[in-house]
Amino acid sequence: MTPQRVTLITLGVADLAASRAFYARLSWQEHGESQGTVVFFQLHGVVLGLFPLKELAKDQGRPDAALGVGATTLAQNFATEAEVDEAFNAALAAGGTALKAPEKVFWGGYSGYWADPDGHVWEVAMNPFWTLAADGSLTLPTDS
Repeated sequence: MTPQRVTLITLGVADLAASRAFYARLSWQEHGESQGTVVFFQLHGVVLGLFPLKELAKDQGRPDAALGVGATTLAQNFATEAEVDEAFNAALAAGGTALKAPEKVFWGGYSGYWADPDGHVWEVAMNPFWTLAADGSLTLPTDS
């Protein structure tokens, strides 16, 4: 049996120093466990790692692999549309690239997308059907 959880998300990056600086501009605090070739950020209940693409491929046992980006979306959910706008604008101010400005979407929520300097896609969203805990964590509603 494999537990149903994610504890670490590692993003392959082309320039570790540039990616470190980008996330620092988002006001994310680097964790002391960071080492020369990997940077860690303690998020709520999960760790985000930044790892150079070539080193990540080697760590995966595929030293000649050309790793790509953009096929996965990371998401942050917020309680209000204003919070979504604020997070989107902060990402752009830090050097992120706008993919889709936040807007009302077909499923009844509000969301937008931006990419970090390596093209990793982030969604910022407000889902009126999901309630966030006071600490920002999300638990899907139970079936009634």
